[in-house]
Amino acid sequence: MNTIRYDFRSDTVTRPSPAMRAAMAAAEVGDDVFGDDPSVNRLEQVMAGLLGKQAALFVSSGTQSNLLALMSHCGRGDEFIAGQEAHCYKFEAGGAAVLGSIQPQPIAHQADGTMALADIEAAIKSGDSHFATTRVIALENTFGGRALPMDYMTAVAGLARKHGLGLHLDGARAFNACAALGIGIKELAEPFDTVSVCLSKGLGAPVGSVLVGRKDLIETARRHRKMLGGGMRQAGMLAAGGLYAIEHNVGRLVEDHRRARRLAEGLAGHSALSVTMPDTNIVFVEADPAIGERFTRFLAEKGVGITGRYGTQRWVTHLDVDDDAVDGALAEVAAFFRG
Repeated sequence: MNTIRYDFRSDTVTRPSPAMRAAMAAAEVGDDVFGDDPSVNRLEQVMAGLLGKQAALFVSSGTQSNLLALMSHCGRGDEFIAGQEAHCYKFEAGGAAVLGSIQPQPIAHQADGTMALADIEAAIKSGDSHFATTRVIALENTFGGRALPMDYMTAVAGLARKHGLGLHLDGARAFNACAALGIGIKELAEPFDTVSVCLSKGLGAPVGSVLVGRKDLIETARRHRKMLGGGMRQAGMLAAGGLYAIEHNVGRLVEDHRRARRLAEGLAGHSALSVTMPDTNIVFVEADPAIGERFTRFLAEKGVGITGRYGTQRWVTHLDVDDDAVDGALAEVAAFFRG
């Protein structure tokens, strides 16, 4: 296995800083299943306050957070609407269907990553015994690194209210979306009944997500968390990492975005690469089929870590990628094209 020198695989690969480790080591803890872990309680209170919601729940992962949200909105045999490429539909192992008995209704994405309002409305089902009953619409922001605009999310919220549906946001990178849109997290979260926020991506915590939302939905999610084996005991050490991340690592996300843009511009200087300019910290690259496999193999041999399939590469900047890492990776790309 090649040693990774410049790790652009994901913003999940970050390591806790010494200061974050110190905060975790010093965390006051209790038994969270009994509700008496003060660090977990503080994290949940802080997140609910930041997003302007009634309650919050600390969970192990974004996948669990999304599943708990869907199970709180839906009963067995109900349906959720999400994008065809949405994480909660495509990349969470079918958990909503397998564990929640919830039917997904995927909708095709438009070129900008949104779902057409007309397509969403046409897919809503209610009152006909032939169909699963639609209960909730799930959006994702950022989506593929793109920041969906606030007016779009507000329009979908209006559609949800018109039909009496819940609205969930997979906001794994919600703070990245806020940085790109120039708005606060409370404004981003305002239209939604539930919001999932990941602490272990761009924010740099080692573990965890927080589901934030209406009190009754979060209470239901807490019960489902127990049912799924997600109850954690002295979880305050993990929560302390999340608190440190919220307090120290949100403002610096613009640096990740700046580096992603510089990386994208450097990659775009090679005619064999087609680069999508990023809104946030994720850069997608299409390599000419004539060189795609060889190029990817060369990067791996040179210690440049990326992900991708079928000729599409995904480069992600994060707090452990500095300017030197961007320069180093671009130098290796240039060396490949020099032959």
